[in-house]
Amino acid sequence: MFLKEHPMEKIISLIAIIACLYSNAQTSDSTAKDGIKFKLSLNYNTGLNYYGRTDSLKSTGIFPMAEVWFSPKFYINAAPVFVNNKVQTMQYAGSVASIGYLNVTDKWVSNLYLLKPFYTETSKLVQSALKAQTGASFTALNKLLNFSFGGDIKYSDQIDFGAMAGIDHIFRFENKDNSIIVIDPSFTVNAGTQNFSKTYKKINRGILLPAEEQVTESYKKFNVLSYEASIPFIYSKNKLQIIATPAYVLPQNLVIVKDRPDLTETGENMFYATIAFRYSF
Repeated sequence: MFLKEHPMEKIISLIAIIACLYSNAQTSDSTAKDGIKFKLSLNYNTGLNYYGRTDSLKSTGIFPMAEVWFSPKFYINAAPVFVNNKVQTMQYAGSVASIGYLNVTDKWVSNLYLLKPFYTETSKLVQSALKAQTGASFTALNKLLNFSFGGDIKYSDQIDFGAMAGIDHIFRFENKDNSIIVIDPSFTVNAGTQNFSKTYKKINRGILLPAEEQVTESYKKFNVLSYEASIPFIYSKNKLQIIATPAYVLPQNLVIVKDRPDLTETGENMFYATIAFRYSF
């Protein structure tokens, strides 16, 4: 079940993926027990992107994360973001914190969350304008295919709306050493609002001579933002989990402003992966 919220902080989504996968598989994941649980993870992203949109330096990122599960359903987490590229090495770009509610049944997985980023003023990440995000995703479980859908509201200088829909299929393998392998091939379509501006010259009729006026209009459209295929892979033994999520993203409807590279979105079809080591207490 591929629960995608904020694309750059995909490791946030991995929390929901892991909990859902193991709860659905009726494993001994510690989130399935009563009481407060703590988890720490170290995560690496080979290509930071926002629906396939990247900064000009094509940065990679490292995200150490701390999680607190107050119950099998309620959690909070926080992760500082460190960026690496041609001109920066382990540069602190900000932090991301979220609070969520995760409910798993035999037929449905529901995830509601509120995410708050704290980016630095010098951050060059594409999504650094984001001030907050809230959303929900739902997955209908089926032996053949799981169907996911969801939506979000993003708060920056203005409000934007997003939506996603996806399919996946879970493969689960139990090994003789009591370890578990879960593979979840997924395909997701992401959509959302985009903001545009159009400037043109308007001729106004004057009393004596016509007057020329430059007019700028702003408008918003709801478009498909990306298609993405991924294969989350989880290896779990005792309290340790190793997660690898290779993905291929195809950005759609990039905003291109003629003669304004500062307003033009940079993006291309790209392969990237998130790798994580996660330990439960």
